[in-house]
Amino acid sequence: MSSVYKVIETRRSVRKYQSRNISHKILWRILNAARWAPSAHNAQPWRFIIIKDSSVKRKLAEAMAREWNKDLSRDVISPQIRERLTKSSVKQFTSAPVLVVVSLTIEEMDKYTDEKRRKVEYVMAIQSVSAAIQNLLLAAHAEGLGACWFCAPLFCPKTTREVLEAPESVEPQAVITLGYPAEKPEAPLRKPIESMIFQNLWVHRE
Repeated sequence: MSSVYKVIETRRSVRKYQSRNISHKILWRILNAARWAPSAHNAQPWRFIIIKDSSVKRKLAEAMAREWNKDLSRDVISPQIRERLTKSSVKQFTSAPVLVVVSLTIEEMDKYTDEKRRKVEYVMAIQSVSAAIQNLLLAAHAEGLGACWFCAPLFCPKTTREVLEAPESVEPQAVITLGYPAEKPEAPLRKPIESMIFQNLWVHRE
């Protein structure tokens, strides 16, 4: 099996990490791999905020947890369950050696006067950022690190920006936790490939 296929098929979402630090050299290699993702118009609309400082991690984790608690309350989740879930969330983010907040900016995307094309351009930026995140995850795994993709900032972009002192032109999309694995998750189930592939027309399967 080619090494790239092996990296893709053996990557897992890792949520428990050793306390071991990640070297600056390795972290830069991972982010450089993310930088080489394809993007619409080659606009490269991704931005990365690296968080190693424990006080910043905690401030961000607690701020996101407070926003999540409000959402859970609206869902009529009991206070006891909300407390358990939000405490677990804070622990998840504060225990990771490194957090990478991945954001997008549409500043260098094409500009249009009509709403339809503006929306499409925005979706293209999101797709581009997602490609960068996938590169990041695969590069981390290739380096022997574990990582997990969390979408928490999508639910509280303003709060995330405020904590990180980011401008309004930047839209937080994800938090990636990074560290040397302290667990080895089993492979998740995947649907049969035959159920996902169509030949020429939707009704024609292989």
